[in-house]
Amino acid sequence: MLEMNFANQSPPADVCLLLRAHAEARWLSREVVPVIRELEHDFSSGAALAYLEALRIEAHHHAGDTDAARGEVDALAPAGDHGVLANAHRYHAAVRQLRAAIDARIQQLLAAAGDDACADAGFEQAPAHGGRPSRPILARERAAGQA
Repeated sequence: MLEMNFANQSPPADVCLLLRAHAEARWLSREVVPVIRELEHDFSSGAALAYLEALRIEAHHHAGDTDAARGEVDALAPAGDHGVLANAHRYHAAVRQLRAAIDARIQQLLAAAGDDACADAGFEQAPAHGGRPSRPILARERAAGQA
């Protein structure tokens, strides 16, 4: 009798990509999108905004894992079921589009939150290297040309 031990075998790379892409899409839909919707309806929730920023960091980790799985698929010579491979590529492309759409919504919310915070505090954000704010610039500093 032939005895097979599947516990020590990992699935083929194309199947791994399908699973990874599915996991990322499900996580984005179940964890990130509800927070975005909450903030779009009630922007006054500072806790939800902070949580969204934490989710954004985690989303980048998920994206990296999915893209690494795609890299493994691309590094291998095509073998096995080409239908599964094509589906894996299409699913990965769809997840990348979902990722981009969600990231754009997050950018809008964070920008709006930054604008509101700046208006409330009376300062603007100074862009540093790469366009990220390095420190707040008081409006009087900008007017005096000290920024």
